[in-house]
Amino acid sequence: MQDSQGYWSATLALLTKVLVIWFIVSYLAGILLAPALNNIMLGGYPLGFWFAQQGSIYVFVILIFWYAKKMGEIDRQFGVEED
Repeated sequence: MQDSQGYWSATLALLTKVLVIWFIVSYLAGILLAPALNNIMLGGYPLGFWFAQQGSIYVFVILIFWYAKKMGEIDRQFGVEED
């Protein structure tokens, strides 16, 4: 591997994005902003309640697959992909 500094920089940038999305969905939307989001209805349920109970799970599962895809792209870019 030629550019280990670039590889770790790209990996940490992706990890930072994932953690920011996780924080926004779990803490902000599910806890802090839930009372304000409860004024919006989604499928007959208040949006704040939906995020706290169901939405965050959906977002986290999507986040796992997105992370794996992006990490694979980073691995290929820096020539460290698995066969």
